[in-house]
Amino acid sequence: MKNNSTCPKCKTNDIIRIPGYSGPDGLGNNIRLGFFRFYSVKVTRYVCCNCGFSEEWIDNSNDIEKLKNKYKK
Repeated sequence: MKNNSTCPKCKTNDIIRIPGYSGPDGLGNNIRLGFFRFYSVKVTRYVCCNCGFSEEWIDNSNDIEKLKNKYKK
C-alpha cells in the first residue's frame, strides 16, 4: 500500500496514511529504543478504508539501522 497506493487484499485505492508519532510516556505508534521518547522509531500506518487491512512501515532507513543494532542477534 505504501508503494502503489492499492490495497493488496481488496484492490481499492482508498488508502489513508497515519504518520508515526511518539508522545509523552511512549504514547503513539512507535517502537521504543530507550527510556526517553526521543529514543524511539516512528512507525507509519497505511489503512485501507474499504476492507480495513493495514500495514506498518519504518520510513527512515536510519531508524531501521537503529532497530537492527538493538534487536538483531
